[in-house]
Amino acid sequence: MKVARNIKLPANAVGCDCEGLCWNPKTCSCSRLNGSDFPYVHRDDGRLVEAKHVVFECGPNCGCSPECVNRTSQRGLNYRLEVFRTPKKGWAVRSWDFIPAGAPVCEYIGLLTRTEDLDSVSENNYIFDIDCLQTMRGLGGRASRQQDASVSMIQNIDKNEQRSESVPEFCIDAASVGNVARFINHSCEPNLFIQCVLSAHQDIKLARVVLFAADNIPPLQELTYDYGYALDSVHGPDGKVKMMPCFCGAEDCRKRLF
Repeated sequence: MKVARNIKLPANAVGCDCEGLCWNPKTCSCSRLNGSDFPYVHRDDGRLVEAKHVVFECGPNCGCSPECVNRTSQRGLNYRLEVFRTPKKGWAVRSWDFIPAGAPVCEYIGLLTRTEDLDSVSENNYIFDIDCLQTMRGLGGRASRQQDASVSMIQNIDKNEQRSESVPEFCIDAASVGNVARFINHSCEPNLFIQCVLSAHQDIKLARVVLFAADNIPPLQELTYDYGYALDSVHGPDGKVKMMPCFCGAEDCRKRLF
């Protein structure tokens, strides 16, 4: 992640005293931050048990090894991802490999900056607001996710819930600096969900944004997540409402991205 010059990252948090692998949730201080349990299970190199507003992982000051399951999202890409061209949606991303539900797919990378410092929000399609409360949108995934106990279903999410009117202080701008995540398209019925993760520090306003599999995803299926726009929430330089049609093709498609 590239960091804007006017942003000072928080100091590294005090880590746990575990040695080797964290295994006892009653003695691991990082586990206590997650509600006295580890957020991941030892399956397929680590799978998220349930979606949370924020996941606390072990960090640089922890005594455990890099192989600790509570560092699952920090291990980089584990799947062969491909950027490809679609007829209507432009660039898209798919995996050559099977991705199990609950597995981290990739982190959204770009320039970490203050939202107020962006030159033109309306013309930038690669801005990701760091708003951990809003990341709970889109966690429903597809209907098949209800049949996979590896990731707990979030039952109380209103798919038509509007985004918060308050503007998050920080965002990730992937327009000029980024990774494969910026090519992942929106879907009204996504197979990925957004999870805020804290590892080096504990400032939720500067959380890492990681995309996890909401379903078991077969090879070559397009990867998507819910962008979370509210209708009529995007305005152009002239102040008029901008509209963009949605081409996700989902059965319950909202027909408009924003």
